[in-house]
Amino acid sequence: MNYNYNEKKFVIVLSSKLEIGEAFNVVGHLSISAGCYAENHMGRSELIDGSGGKHKGISKYPVIITKVKPSKIKGYLEKAKETEDLLTIDYPSNMYDTGHDDELAESLAGTTEENIEYWGFLIFGNRNLVDEITGKFSLWK
Repeated sequence: MNYNYNEKKFVIVLSSKLEIGEAFNVVGHLSISAGCYAENHMGRSELIDGSGGKHKGISKYPVIITKVKPSKIKGYLEKAKETEDLLTIDYPSNMYDTGHDDELAESLAGTTEENIEYWGFLIFGNRNLVDEITGKFSLWK
């Protein structure tokens, strides 16, 4: 398989106020969505270990998890959405407070943009474009 590992990357940006369980929930949902919408991001579909065991492949590009202050998320998210050639997926707090997708749709429809609290977002694309937005963020620890 011939590709440049450093050409692209995923960065998940989380609110620094999240508890660990909330953070895992956000990461899980953003990752599943990225798996659906990101193009040409998978490595080998199957890997074989030394005993012949089969393992499903993973992303061929790095996935970095960062955190920022809650008051900063919306501005960085807007910048990411405005940057062409970046896949941007957001996680409004409404997602955590609802269950069924119809409930989420109704909740978001009743919330204006200025009143949405974002718990995180994911961006994927050219490493340089992603780094322009996320390069100074702290890693989630």
